[in-house]
Amino acid sequence: MRGQVIPFAAHGMGMRVHRIFTCWQWFHRDGSRCHTPHDQCNREHLPPVLGWKDESDNLVVTLGLNALLDNTFNAAAGSVNWYVGLVDNSGFSAYAAGNTMASHSGWAESVVYSNATRPAWTKNGAASGGAMSNSSSKASFTINNTATIRGSFLTSDNVKSGTDGTLFGAADFTGGNRSVVSGDTLNGQIDLSVTAA
Repeated sequence: MRGQVIPFAAHGMGMRVHRIFTCWQWFHRDGSRCHTPHDQCNREHLPPVLGWKDESDNLVVTLGLNALLDNTFNAAAGSVNWYVGLVDNSGFSAYAAGNTMASHSGWAESVVYSNATRPAWTKNGAASGGAMSNSSSKASFTINNTATIRGSFLTSDNVKSGTDGTLFGAADFTGGNRSVVSGDTLNGQIDLSVTAA
């Protein structure tokens, strides 16, 4: 499943989780590719080059929808902190609405980045016009290995490879699997919106 808009059919409403990922590649002044995180490399660099860009919509899993409803209509105590993770292409079979952080047998997390934790989804501020985004502070991954990334997910826990917290949703990149190498910088923007028909 590549991702979908979750409809609130009875009320003519829909929720969209739109993702924009960009992969920036670094080169030395002599034109050779930098395979060390650029901020740790002692050689002089050219400005980064956009390697690829991908936009897609997210599957929102059942637990994510429950968290949205509980925190809006049930006054349940919930996390306001969310984090972005990467989905490994290796061994992938499927996403499912019943996926949780503790149980998602169809896919695995990729941790080919040097950040100590999953990068935070830092929202721009309060919702406005039925939408919110992290466009001003994108989740940034400092890639430290060669890998094929299939997609991403949103969770309430920041521990790399952790199985705690609430999984909000996960989905593939629409442009297909994406390659990264050590030294790349991968930035993720996730936009949330609710619309009325």
